[in-house]
Amino acid sequence: MKTAVIKTGGKQYVVHEGDIMVVDKMLGEEGTEVTFSEVLLTADDGAVAVGAPFVEGAQVAGTIVGQVRLPKVTGVRMKPKKRNVHYFGHKQPVTEVEIGKIGAK
Repeated sequence: MKTAVIKTGGKQYVVHEGDIMVVDKMLGEEGTEVTFSEVLLTADDGAVAVGAPFVEGAQVAGTIVGQVRLPKVTGVRMKPKKRNVHYFGHKQPVTEVEIGKIGAK
């Protein structure tokens, strides 16, 4: 099984071919092809290539599956002795990407 460590959105992800991963929101619609060129490590049946900082010539291809939002996270901001309470919520927008091919250019 081909495996890679990629960097996108300031975070690092371990991906395998055929996986569906959730990353920070990316531009593009469903079905759009995306390429991750910042590959930090690749591994295939014992052959491991570690980059310094990136593996030269390696890239990971994927397809955007959907633009979704995570479940709501709620919170409270309160000022003591002032009877001031503020409730807030947030739904983080994310992109689901299906990993296609891990390989060289």
